[in-house]
Amino acid sequence: MSLRFIPVAAAAWLALACLPSRAADKVHPDAPWQPPAPLTQVPLWPDALSIARPPVKGPEGTVDEHKPVQGKPWVSVVNVTRPTMTIYPPKGANTGATLVVFPGGGYRVLAIDLEGTEICDAFSAKGTTCVVLKYRVPGSGPWWNDDCNCAKEPTAPMALQDAQRTVVLLRHQAKALHIDPHRIGVIGFSAGGHMVADISNHPRLSYKSVDDADKESPVPDFAIAMYPGHLWDQDEHGAKLHPRNKISTKAPPTFIVQAQNDPVDDVRNSVSYYLALTKAGVPVEMHLYATGGHAFGLRGTSTIATQWPLQVDRWLRDLGMLSPETGQ
Repeated sequence: MSLRFIPVAAAAWLALACLPSRAADKVHPDAPWQPPAPLTQVPLWPDALSIARPPVKGPEGTVDEHKPVQGKPWVSVVNVTRPTMTIYPPKGANTGATLVVFPGGGYRVLAIDLEGTEICDAFSAKGTTCVVLKYRVPGSGPWWNDDCNCAKEPTAPMALQDAQRTVVLLRHQAKALHIDPHRIGVIGFSAGGHMVADISNHPRLSYKSVDDADKESPVPDFAIAMYPGHLWDQDEHGAKLHPRNKISTKAPPTFIVQAQNDPVDDVRNSVSYYLALTKAGVPVEMHLYATGGHAFGLRGTSTIATQWPLQVDRWLRDLGMLSPETGQ
């Protein structure tokens, strides 16, 4: 691992996101995030169940003093200890497909609107059930810890556990939710892109079974990794996966998007994952753009990178996940 590279990446992300660990006074614990009415958050785990606790430094709250993206502010959620999912019902004709969204944030915060609710607004408008996952942070995946100024691994795979629990709950409740249990996919941004790879390649639960829902498969039916991080081994002379990232031949069809000029996550994160999936015989499509930067989500820019939803739509229809007749 190139120790020289990690501080550069951390500094770039800090500059982009103004992370609250460096500005605790910007956290609003009196204004916890809530989805737009009438949507509500659904707990992933029974209230009485003890689950691993991330190294929070205060109560859950929000931060809204970030550098704007395309002239618009964005909000992050911090100090999440009890994860939830928020289900966006499809508008118009229901395709039966479901998309679970993993917001990015370096496993430190969650970019809940830029890489969460805005994604569900767009996909639910096209007839897809969409789910925003508010997973545990910080330290729920590989992350940069300011206290030691070093990269750290999670004490427990909390983000993966929350992701798997979301998928099995949706499959278990598919009839009630009017969704197809065999058309449940995931999309993740930055650290959320790493979560996409993690859940795709872990066919077994990463936690002890809680109830009947956990009898369902935790592996999604399709996966979309947007400018993913934490995948490349950071060897400047190659494009190999970090040893922590394992590949399963049973991983779902995967779609990868990243910009070459990404200042936070090197494009070799995508390239290394693409090569590993290809070697394992997993169907994978990758779109690399010369420009686009990082954390653009769905906010339109002058670069072609933000046209990724059109390409995802075509890919999903080719897979049979969406109806080619209706275009939904």
